[in-house]
Amino acid sequence: MYTEIEYDERDRVGIITIDRPDARNALTFTTYTELADAVERTTARCLVITGRDPAFCSGDDVKQVMVAASADLTRRDREPRLTPAAGTLLRTDIPVVAAVNGAAVGWGMELAMMADIRIASDRAKFGELFVKRGLCCDVAGLSRLAQLVGREHAAELLFTGRVIDAPEARDLRLVSRVVSHEELLPAAIDLANSIAANPPLAVQALKRGLRIALDPDWDELGRWVSATLAELFRTDDHREGVQAFLEKRDAVYTGT
Repeated sequence: MYTEIEYDERDRVGIITIDRPDARNALTFTTYTELADAVERTTARCLVITGRDPAFCSGDDVKQVMVAASADLTRRDREPRLTPAAGTLLRTDIPVVAAVNGAAVGWGMELAMMADIRIASDRAKFGELFVKRGLCCDVAGLSRLAQLVGREHAAELLFTGRVIDAPEARDLRLVSRVVSHEELLPAAIDLANSIAANPPLAVQALKRGLRIALDPDWDELGRWVSATLAELFRTDDHREGVQAFLEKRDAVYTGT
């Protein structure tokens, strides 16, 4: 059914695995669509999202997505909006556990923060790398990150693009716990099973309540992110950030 993710349902738990290991599970337009579809279609009581080793998700595929997104977002007639996959993940009433098995950077870190609970392998790394591409992050980096680690730590991670390892992520309370790589998926599934064993209507009501109490207006924030990205995609700094990444060299930013 899917080509870039794998969906497996065990009892009442659905497991979504991003399945582009040769590209470190970088996201293409197809991956985004399949991820949203799996979340929308699931009949599971709890979801686990992970990546095929060696990475959780390395963000957008620079060649396949970022260049095309740049062209699309700079169109004057494009209506700013929340990323559809983000909207699906943030609005689902199904609890989501992220089993972060490796690098979760760029939109991969955003994806992890869109989950309700994060468990990390001792090989996990996290980084909001958008600033290194001359861009701003998506909505989770502006809201969920500050909720999890506090505004000051969130500002440092966003403004520097620094990559942190699993122990530091635990110390910052970005993840609930760190386990050995071999124990990660069993631990995530065990947690998901304990959630799925509870009355589903009550669990879903609790998730809706958390959303009402803590979340911003995702559509409004999404429109701001989309409009801001449209501006940033037109900058020389963005083009330099992408080119430097592709050429494997340090970028030189000019503020233009």
